[in-house]
Amino acid sequence: MAKQCFHLFGRIREIDALMTPALEERVFEVHPELAFRQLNGGRAMALPKKVRGTPNAAGLDERTALLDALGFPPAMFAAPRPPGIARDDAVDAAACAAVALHIAAGAARPFPDPPERDGRGLRMAIWA
Repeated sequence: MAKQCFHLFGRIREIDALMTPALEERVFEVHPELAFRQLNGGRAMALPKKVRGTPNAAGLDERTALLDALGFPPAMFAAPRPPGIARDDAVDAAACAAVALHIAAGAARPFPDPPERDGRGLRMAIWA
């Protein structure tokens, strides 16, 4: 399990405690690599985003080119970022924003489809 997961667990618990069936109309779970796969016509990206935990420039360039074709210009990833926000974080955030646009347009789909439900009746799915 990645170190990042451990840093996210507290936030996941917060969201889970606040989540209600009514909020499902506007709260969606997204994962960047699934987003890239779907944005890439359902095909996995050819190059890895990271190699041995280090950002892979060629993989990031591939993702940036895909985002450029979707209207996210490469210059936005070269711009100065706040401390602690690496290029791969910005690229992932743009992929999630692209999925948000697809959700708003009714063009995104859940994985699995149809979504399963947890013990509270909340959907368990990642959207892309």
